[in-house]
Amino acid sequence: MGASLIDGKAIAASVRADVAGAAADLTGRIGHKPGLAVILVGEDPASQVYVRNKVKLTGAVGMHSVEHRLAAGTSQAVVEELIDSLNADDHVDGILLQLPLPEGLDANAAIARIDPSKDVDGLTETNAGRVLLGRRGLVACTPQGSVILAKSVLADLSGKNAGVVGRSILVGKPLSLLLQAENATVTMAHSRTQDLAAVCRGADILCAAVGRPEMIKGDWIKPGAIVIDVGINRLETPDGKGRLVGDVAFEEAKEVAGAITPVPGGVGPMTIACLLKNTVLAAARRRGWADPLG
Repeated sequence: MGASLIDGKAIAASVRADVAGAAADLTGRIGHKPGLAVILVGEDPASQVYVRNKVKLTGAVGMHSVEHRLAAGTSQAVVEELIDSLNADDHVDGILLQLPLPEGLDANAAIARIDPSKDVDGLTETNAGRVLLGRRGLVACTPQGSVILAKSVLADLSGKNAGVVGRSILVGKPLSLLLQAENATVTMAHSRTQDLAAVCRGADILCAAVGRPEMIKGDWIKPGAIVIDVGINRLETPDGKGRLVGDVAFEEAKEVAGAITPVPGGVGPMTIACLLKNTVLAAARRRGWADPLG
């Protein structure tokens, strides 16, 4: 019969619609649109595409977007001075530093400079620590979106076995904490996990975030499992155009899983939707107002 597809584009559109309503309300209360500042250093082609999409969708939900493009040779001091100025700008509610930074720049030091109340990527020690402690903060966008997608299939994740393959600070670690907060029993796996296939087969909810194209095979999937594929990898094709694939061998996995995210069109759209969601949350919270979104 095959798995049902989890439509990340449709679910992201629903999140953006809620954000648009909240942004309109906040605009009336603040006196100007909530603002998102994006910093792009260098000429990385993928980053340029991501930033262009983020700027476009920020405007589409009724928020103000300001884009700062810096040359690849920009110094650490200049990047941090820009962050300081955005921290002080009351028209800016969220600050996004597009990663990766060019060689020679210290991303950790730059991220640490961002005011946690404007850290809409959820990467500062303050916001990451709040996730660990189970306290309210701005939650990293890709893990947040992944949980929303899983819950679109199964509203209550309590007691389910969740497997997270990958332990990065950007996805794997925060995603495991968010799944625990949903009362799932979480196993974190990685490149040194013994019998990784067996660990994957035990997961009712399997989240792949390793950055290895089609590493997780169909016979690694528990029949009926929810599969959230965070990976996005480009494979070369004879025509030279290439194709995007996830960390899961999709064609194999969809014959076994109960529900699965496609690549593209799964987790990717949710990442930007949750960035916009975090921006309106930041706009309200830093003024001491109640959250505008549930």
